[in-house]
Amino acid sequence: MITKRIIPCLDVRDGRVVKGVNFLDVNDVSSPITLAKFYSENGADELVFYDITASFEGRQLFTNILTEVASQIFIPLTVGGGINTVDDFDRVLKCGADKVSVNSGAIRDPGLIPAAAKKYGDQCVVLSVDVRRVDGKFTVFAKGGRENTGIDALEWIRQGVENGAGEIVLNSIDTDGVKEGFDLEMLDAVCSIVDVPVIASGGAGCMEDFTRLFTQVPKVDAGLAASIFHFGEVSIHNLKEKLLGDGINVRL
Repeated sequence: MITKRIIPCLDVRDGRVVKGVNFLDVNDVSSPITLAKFYSENGADELVFYDITASFEGRQLFTNILTEVASQIFIPLTVGGGINTVDDFDRVLKCGADKVSVNSGAIRDPGLIPAAAKKYGDQCVVLSVDVRRVDGKFTVFAKGGRENTGIDALEWIRQGVENGAGEIVLNSIDTDGVKEGFDLEMLDAVCSIVDVPVIASGGAGCMEDFTRLFTQVPKVDAGLAASIFHFGEVSIHNLKEKLLGDGINVRL
C-alpha cells in the first residue's frame, strides 16, 4: 500500500511566512527558518516553500532565505515562486531544493516544463496549478490567484504531465484557507486524468478532512496544509496517528 504524505506549506512574503483566505487577507505567521526546522523534526514527510509574490512582482525568488531553510531540514523540499526559466531551476536546486514548482512561469512559457524535465528529470518538475470555478468550469489562475487565464484546468494539467511534470499540486482557490475541507470534486477530476502523484492543497481545517480526502479520493498521494499546522490547531504526529487508526497508511 502506498504511503500517504503530509506536507506543510510555507507561503513566504518579504522573508516571513504568511497565510490568507481565498489567496487574500494575508497575515504574518512566523519565520520560515524556524517553522521549517520544526516541521522537519516533527513528522512532516516533505516541505513546500512558495515565494508567493515573486511572480506578481516580476522578480526572482529570495535565495538567501531558501538556502537557510534547506540547511535546517532533512526532508524533501519543493520550492516555487518566480520560476520562469531553466536557469531559475538551476539556481533554486543549487540552494538545496529537491524539486522545483512551476506555475505562472509555465503559463507564460509552455516550453519550460519539457525543457526542465529533459535537463533535470520528470521527478524534479512539479506543476502547481491555482484553480477556481468560473461559470462551473475549472479554470487556471496565475500570479498568485490574481489573474484569470481562461485556461481549462483539466486540459492544462493533462498537457503538463504529457510535457514532463512528475507531480501536480492542485491548489483550490475556492477552498483555500476556508477550513471546510479539501476540494474533493476538483481533486477527483484531476486524479482521473493523470498517472503522476497529485497533492491536495486548500481547505484543510481538521484531522477528519485528511481522512475524508484519502478515503474519498484514494488516488490522491498527499495532503498539503498551512494554517492548521502553523497555528498549532493540528499536530502532524497526532494527525498521522489518527490516519493510521482510520486505516490509512502513513509514515510515523
